[in-house]
Amino acid sequence: MATKATATGAVPGARGVARVLAKLESSIEAGNYYEAHQMYRTLYFRYLSQQKYEELLDLLYQGALTLLSHEQNTSGADLGLLLVDTLEKSKTVAEGAEKWMQKIALLLSKIPQNVVERETLLVKAVKWSASVSKSQVGHPLMHKLIAQIMWNEDNLAQARHHFLLSKDGSGCGHMLIQLSQTKGFPSEMDLFIAQVILQQLCLKETSTAAETFATYTKYHPKIACSEPPFITPLLNFIFFLLRAIEANQRKLIVFRTLCELYKPSLERDPSYEKYLQKIGMIFFEASQPQRPQSEGMGGIFGNLLNQLFQGLDDDLDDEPAGGSHPRMGSTGPTGSTPTVKEELD
Repeated sequence: MATKATATGAVPGARGVARVLAKLESSIEAGNYYEAHQMYRTLYFRYLSQQKYEELLDLLYQGALTLLSHEQNTSGADLGLLLVDTLEKSKTVAEGAEKWMQKIALLLSKIPQNVVERETLLVKAVKWSASVSKSQVGHPLMHKLIAQIMWNEDNLAQARHHFLLSKDGSGCGHMLIQLSQTKGFPSEMDLFIAQVILQQLCLKETSTAAETFATYTKYHPKIACSEPPFITPLLNFIFFLLRAIEANQRKLIVFRTLCELYKPSLERDPSYEKYLQKIGMIFFEASQPQRPQSEGMGGIFGNLLNQLFQGLDDDLDDEPAGGSHPRMGSTGPTGSTPTVKEELD
């Protein structure tokens, strides 16, 4: 014989959830946010055990927004972490995942920078996005959204890191213009773009690199030019390097000639050498040279240190206060840069 609950279609568990939801709403209205946060967590475990992923995702997202709107930043970030945990367990497909990347980015934008859990949520979101994309370093959309948040917060070092992995050449180019104008000397405007282009090429992002360079050179007020001759030899080198890579028949001799011709400009930044070795191997079938005995630059195909991207993003974080001379890197979120190195190696 069916019980009254089953006859009416309401199971005890469903009634229990309804009671918790009603109490949850009352707690928020009364300003008892700690109690509300604990009830959100209770519902999380109940929904999770029932594999009600869609309902749970919506509940956690709305709950995080509600708590953040009342300046309960740590609790809101905690619900954001539970949301990503649910996405991992639900194995959301890529199409649906992009919607949640947008929502996670909105949560991140509402969490103050000094909240420790925000960095944890950011790293966890990037790691999850990697599981639904073909990229080990994270989904390009997730990086693009994070880059835009960092840019809006004037955190250009972090924005640079995420733009590098975003496949958004236009956004990257415009951000680099601001970075060069606010963090560097006028004589360094070509250094800012050159390093990023070389890094993008090492990541095999040729179309993104071309778009980044075109945007930067067209809209930078000190350059305002789309083709050579540019105002510095280094910009000319990057232009011709991109053209050599785009050619139907890539020739190693062309690459070597360019590197030798522009050697004085390339020696302005010792990091270029290791990038160029990698580019030569990726696009021009260059062999990996042996390490020379001598120190120093030793020619453009000289001593290229191992750990290709060691120090890729370290330098900007070492920038002195007061906007003095920066070096050209930036530090990515915890745990992200080693993944970049793995993909490049």
